[in-house]
Amino acid sequence: MPFARLATATTPTCHIGLGLAAVGRPGYINLGRDEDLGENRTVEALRTRTHELLDAAYAQGVRYFDAARSYGRSEEFLADWLKARPDVDDIVVGSKWGYTYTADWTTDAEKHEVKDHSVQTYERQRAETAELLGDRLDLYQIHSVTPDSPALTDKKLHAKLAEAAARGVTVGFSTSGPAQADAIRAALAVTVDGEPLFRTVQSTYNALETSAAPALAEAHDAGLTVIVKEGMANGRLADPYAPEPLKAVAAEVSLGCDAVALALVLRQPWAGVVLSGAATATQLASNLHAAVVDLDEEQLTRLAALAEDPQVYWEHRAALPWH
Repeated sequence: MPFARLATATTPTCHIGLGLAAVGRPGYINLGRDEDLGENRTVEALRTRTHELLDAAYAQGVRYFDAARSYGRSEEFLADWLKARPDVDDIVVGSKWGYTYTADWTTDAEKHEVKDHSVQTYERQRAETAELLGDRLDLYQIHSVTPDSPALTDKKLHAKLAEAAARGVTVGFSTSGPAQADAIRAALAVTVDGEPLFRTVQSTYNALETSAAPALAEAHDAGLTVIVKEGMANGRLADPYAPEPLKAVAAEVSLGCDAVALALVLRQPWAGVVLSGAATATQLASNLHAAVVDLDEEQLTRLAALAEDPQVYWEHRAALPWH
């Protein structure tokens, strides 16, 4: 497992990863992103921004970097950064397949990505990822598995993924939607030749959406590395959008709402890596303070009251505009 590399890391931020969803393409749903990126969102502008974020993250102890085929040119930007820094050999690189980016570098496309978990899409996207990341790819995840995903039952796909695992690539999956727990448990039951297929799971968990926690604990107990995405609920838990109880706790610990929100995730015993989705170096530095946030029981009780019904949470997320 490539995540064994993190076990020997000594920085307090080694279990915070950097996700590239917000900087690999000009449009995304994070609140405030239009102000974060400004008007200049050319390929070269975002390539430069991504490289600056990767440099800042690595310098501050981050050791997991997460891309996807559907995050615009995120794999390309990450590959360029890796080629320019051949001495960076203590990181874990993950990507995802299953969505195809269709926005053609615009922010107002009718569809920004198209989902398809077929064997044909896997083979096409695996070749595309290999061309960019080569042997630097450690983890390849099925993007956004839901309980009705054919990826959970397609034996031919499972065999192809098992072949990739036999060649040294760790195979994982991510989840989304109000039934994440069901998807996680279904994926845990997938085996090839009697052996579990998946070694990692990446799911949404934050102060507003906590429903996957029991299933993620089960995945951890089964030996999977748990990666948490959207720990700040696409900006809903960051200033100035954060709910008042979170703002109050942040003021008490003299740190940002974002740091408190991510700290709440980091303290979960099953959380192996928690992703920052920062779009600026300033945001990243603030996110990384999560590693030193200490919350008492009374503060945790107040924050626990923020949890929403999963259906309500995911309906809200689906309504967020692409900036």
